[in-house]
Amino acid sequence: MSQTLQFDPDLLRKYDVRGPRYTSYPTAPQFSPEFDEAAYRELAERVGAEPAPLSLYVHIPFCRTICFYCGCNKVITANYRRAEAYLDRLEREMALQGALFGGREVTQLHFGGGTPTYLEAQDMRRVMADLRRHFNLSTSEAREFSIEIDPRTVTPEKIALLAELGFNRMSLGVQDFDPRVQKAVNRIQSVEQTAQVLAAGRAAGFRSTNIDLIYGLPLQTLESFGRTLDTILELRPERLAVYSYAHLPHMFKTQRQIRAEDLPDAETKLQLLGLTIERLTAAGYVYIGMDHFALPDDELAVAQRDGSLHRNFQGYSTQAELDLVALGVSGIGLIGDAYAQNTRILDQYNELIDAGRLAVVRGTRLSADDLLRRELIQGIMCQGQIDIPALERKHGIRFAEYFAKELPKLDPLAEDGLLTLSPDAIAVTARGRLFLRNIAMVFDAYLTPADPQRYSRAI
Repeated sequence: MSQTLQFDPDLLRKYDVRGPRYTSYPTAPQFSPEFDEAAYRELAERVGAEPAPLSLYVHIPFCRTICFYCGCNKVITANYRRAEAYLDRLEREMALQGALFGGREVTQLHFGGGTPTYLEAQDMRRVMADLRRHFNLSTSEAREFSIEIDPRTVTPEKIALLAELGFNRMSLGVQDFDPRVQKAVNRIQSVEQTAQVLAAGRAAGFRSTNIDLIYGLPLQTLESFGRTLDTILELRPERLAVYSYAHLPHMFKTQRQIRAEDLPDAETKLQLLGLTIERLTAAGYVYIGMDHFALPDDELAVAQRDGSLHRNFQGYSTQAELDLVALGVSGIGLIGDAYAQNTRILDQYNELIDAGRLAVVRGTRLSADDLLRRELIQGIMCQGQIDIPALERKHGIRFAEYFAKELPKLDPLAEDGLLTLSPDAIAVTARGRLFLRNIAMVFDAYLTPADPQRYSRAI
């Protein structure tokens, strides 16, 4: 896929619809309780001992304060004993999952939250020791061990500890540096705190740093967000994720603390996106897709150029699709041809682990049609093109016949210059790179007219 990007405001207005982000296909709303612990164990017995590398996700749900924009599964508490009790159960879950997959080399590890750095130093050591006891964690320089960091919760010493424990990538939450915006979303964080963490990470040997920003937050203006972008560019992280704020107070209660009248209108939000693209690309960042940017020599940008880019629950990745074991409340795993999710309810998680059971309560096994469409959507989201003859050979189909209902829906997108169509390929254009979700939605067999209300808008 070309790394050239064209920003067309009129097209963005036209295609600003709600839709999935396609970190999985089928997406999470299609998960069912019919895929339970027994189904997971049956699948794990079949694929658990395969020689292929493994990915681990560890969910730490705790935060000391609440950020009003957040839609993550979290527990707001200053009672640290709750975290200690959680880690006891997390270790038991590691033992259960490790018995199924522990012999495989873990080349990818991600700590998410919540706030993983909520954990105190001794408990971070404990979690990593528990992981090493039950799983075969890679020591290769090529490993991807990442952790989400709230700069308000760490010191340079804690960053050095994380490096000592094996982490080599970090993602820093920032969202916006403007004081008025920070107050409106209840996240007060100084530039100095953030710069200190970034400098400490580089000094400790972290290979890659990502910074998260959000546009569309309350009280944001072009001028204020421009100042935030200027500050970020001075810090020059290797990667940036600049997300569109999705105001869904009917789904996320904490967002009810945000006054709807303080949110930028649709036109201002569009201008904020345009400003972001202009500033970052002018500063040398490459647009990866779906809100992500990277410096040209970063592994994500290299993977995009050579066609090896991949997308999973943690966003874009340089590693091919691995079996993913999820640990902790709400974690979603991918094992073989099935997705599996742990319960989102902490009390139920505790009860299941205490009973010696896995916490898997729902998921889905992919059909042949799911696998075909997943590969197609992955190609759109990561490579920006579909090699039709290769897809036909692999899945034993005639593309034009199989997708006879979908192909006419691509014609308007092609007429608007978002993609090109030929008998051998579907290729996303530079103009279409901001519309990957819209293109992928054409091939989503589960999406109905009512479904998009559960998803965020494209802009």
